[in-house]
Amino acid sequence: MENNCLACNAPLGEVMDGVFDTRFGIETPYVISKCKGCNLEQTAPLPNQEELNGLYERFYNFSGESNTRYTQLRAKFINSFLYRIWLAIDGDISFHLARGTGRLLDVGCNEGRGLEFYQNHGFAAEGLELNSRAAEVARGKGFVVHGSTLEGFTTEKKYDVVVLSNVLEHSLNPADMLRSIHRLLNPNGQVWISCPNSQSWLRSAFGRFWINWHVPFHVVHFSSDTLRKVLKNSQFEVVTMRQETPALWVSHSIIARLFAKPGQPTRQLRSAVLVATLILLIRGLLFPLLWLGNLSKRGDCLVVVARKK
Repeated sequence: MENNCLACNAPLGEVMDGVFDTRFGIETPYVISKCKGCNLEQTAPLPNQEELNGLYERFYNFSGESNTRYTQLRAKFINSFLYRIWLAIDGDISFHLARGTGRLLDVGCNEGRGLEFYQNHGFAAEGLELNSRAAEVARGKGFVVHGSTLEGFTTEKKYDVVVLSNVLEHSLNPADMLRSIHRLLNPNGQVWISCPNSQSWLRSAFGRFWINWHVPFHVVHFSSDTLRKVLKNSQFEVVTMRQETPALWVSHSIIARLFAKPGQPTRQLRSAVLVATLILLIRGLLFPLLWLGNLSKRGDCLVVVARKK
């Protein structure tokens, strides 16, 4: 078990044991620990970077999946006007509705779905993606996609916006990641961050089955306070911070609670019919609960815009 905090090196205390991978069926059990100094929560034992890279290659990375029922329905929905309406209702946690100008870098752009939105909304959008298959798909759409690590990436022309859409929680060193972004930004440039909220009411409701534990891929588990701290220590000031609770995330937690078993992949998470049905029921029937959760600072996702100091 990791003995010290990734952020401040203070000792850790155990919060929850027996947390397991509810998505892909990785057999190793994990513990959620909390820093006794700064209150940041993290997964233990922490895999090293080489181990993480192997896990991503085996379970997580884009592998060229296409023409399945799931991917076809997803593509039709995302490319329709209904998707824009849905984002306005359900919460835009990937900044797909954001408009502006200037140079934008999407870190972990995958096959470029976000890049299409950013470009259409006025930005000169580029991507950073280590998965060569996904990067080639994005390049096939006409985008510049860099294959470097963030820490090793350099550019003569800096960026006005860097997007970390559900990325920061995957980092073994979030402060270093933010310092690298600080280096790449123009004066007053912005970083846009979305990540799960460790104080979410869904964590309390689902316990070990909360979909956003996502061990071991989610290394750190941010609250609004701990995210503010790491941003401040990395020379950023928070411009806006809001909370959203996507119906997709709620549906995945429900599916995990019903079907997930240690060491087995939860195939129901890829059922387009089941997921879509649950999403519509959740957004229609539980709207007041989701709204109150966000209002009381216990939404499932933190959505942050921070400015370079």
